[in-house]
Amino acid sequence: MTQPKAQATLSDMFPQSVAVLSKPSVATFEQFERRGGTTEAAIYVVVGAVIAALAGLLSGGIGGLIAGLLGPLIGFGVFTGLVYVVGKNLFKGTGTYPEVAYTFALFYVPISVVSAVIGIIPILGALVAFILGLVNIYFGYLAVQSSMNLRDSTSAIVTLVLSYIGSAIVIGILTSLVIIPLFVARVITGN
Repeated sequence: MTQPKAQATLSDMFPQSVAVLSKPSVATFEQFERRGGTTEAAIYVVVGAVIAALAGLLSGGIGGLIAGLLGPLIGFGVFTGLVYVVGKNLFKGTGTYPEVAYTFALFYVPISVVSAVIGIIPILGALVAFILGLVNIYFGYLAVQSSMNLRDSTSAIVTLVLSYIGSAIVIGILTSLVIIPLFVARVITGN
């Protein structure tokens, strides 16, 4: 049996995010995981990244704008890709990448937008970002159980931990590929 084509819009995704955030459970995620796919998740993440980039511009200038835009886009793609690969290959998860991407987007986008906007406020922003990071972990745990159909707590936790470590390594490598040449250029030019 084929699944109907997912066609969620931004106006559909916002109330779905509210439902996921206000009633956190695997069952709530299950209600929405097939209502959208990779394209819808990507659009939602781009909208969130633009908002984060504008907040970054206010607090960190052009560097904050670029980090606010690229950080969420690259981070989301790498992390959800690893959740899918780890969950499927190590724990025989039965979810699809579109389900993982869509499910994660429903909580990731609003939490990252709130974190970026409140992050403008010194000290309070850092505290709220830390707390929202913990909230992200909890929602990620539920999302892995739902989107990859990994009901075993250990499998879900290991999937998250390995995905986090892998994405930190990938992001670190990508960041160094940008920062090191910029640093060398500054040293050479004296700027």
